[in-house]
Amino acid sequence: MGITVSKPVLAILCIIFGVLIIVVPQLLAYLLGIFLIIEGILLLTEHMELQKQQQPQQSQPSQ
Repeated sequence: MGITVSKPVLAILCIIFGVLIIVVPQLLAYLLGIFLIIEGILLLTEHMELQKQQQPQQSQPSQ
């Protein structure tokens, strides 16, 4: 089971990070780094879930 995050949640996260970067520009590197790490983990998790769903069942012997 993977981690799923709805697009509205990611949109809100982007808006919050964007506002923080405008208000406190010194946070740019930290916020961007955190966001990219979170997004990368979510993308990898989604990819692994799709791979699991697409794999044929290998436990059944072929005839």
